[in-house]
Amino acid sequence: MTKARIGYIGVGLMGLPMATRLVALGYPVVAYDIAPDRMDAARRAGARIAASVADAARDAEFIVLNLPTTEAVERVVLDERGLGSVAKAPQLVVDFSTIRPATARELAGKLRASTGAGWIDAPVSGGPPAAGEGTLTVMAGGAMEDFARAAPMLGDVAARVTHLGPVGSGLAAKMINQLIVGIGHAMLAEAIVLAEASGIDAPSVPGALAGGLADSNLLQRFYPRMVRREFAPQGYVRQLLKDLEMVHEFAAATKSPTPMTAQALSLYRMLAHLGHAELDTTAVIKLYDRG
Repeated sequence: MTKARIGYIGVGLMGLPMATRLVALGYPVVAYDIAPDRMDAARRAGARIAASVADAARDAEFIVLNLPTTEAVERVVLDERGLGSVAKAPQLVVDFSTIRPATARELAGKLRASTGAGWIDAPVSGGPPAAGEGTLTVMAGGAMEDFARAAPMLGDVAARVTHLGPVGSGLAAKMINQLIVGIGHAMLAEAIVLAEASGIDAPSVPGALAGGLADSNLLQRFYPRMVRREFAPQGYVRQLLKDLEMVHEFAAATKSPTPMTAQALSLYRMLAHLGHAELDTTAVIKLYDRG
């Protein structure tokens, strides 16, 4: 079976392992990134390298975006030589980025009106290891017919794919995901500090709580790394901070009370202010360590 042609824009922390997996599964991938070293890595993974956003998108069936900020997605879509200059029906944009839901709806509407191309917002959860293994969780928003077209490709990069409604719905779910992740990291930091201060065997806590009401993927996956003070990036403080800022804005726009999120956001702002923006998100425990 012939795989869909993919123009992949953004091959960074998440984009590179996802693009590499798609190449390995037989998808013809044309990659573009503003960073030359990322382009080199994509080339070594088997992708063809594009000279520009337009070059990557021109002959693609799926135009995949995997970019770090809302502003980056806006530039790729709206710049003079961006997607708006080359996209056409029946091409479909699949945006794996985490951006503002309202911006996704606005960009999707503009692109469809001017080019006829469709749009799926498909933010992911799971981190770089899951991206390379194809075990991500994808939360998708878009027209059902567009989602049905993208579903086979989404299934090749994710273990779980859920369609939640029209464009922007996947990003609304990602806001909820990041709310839970941000608060959860801070909660784990407090739990570890308390465990260590109490004199118990702190590393044994996840095993002791396994299967109980306090058990979770966060506890089993991140607690051990936090106990070891292992801060090599699997996800960056700056990225989670950016996402928590968006969660805060989204909650305000929907008039939803989120005091716990506000506290987690304050902690991650402090962490970044102290110069730790490039560490892993588990580094929030540094705010609780003595000395």
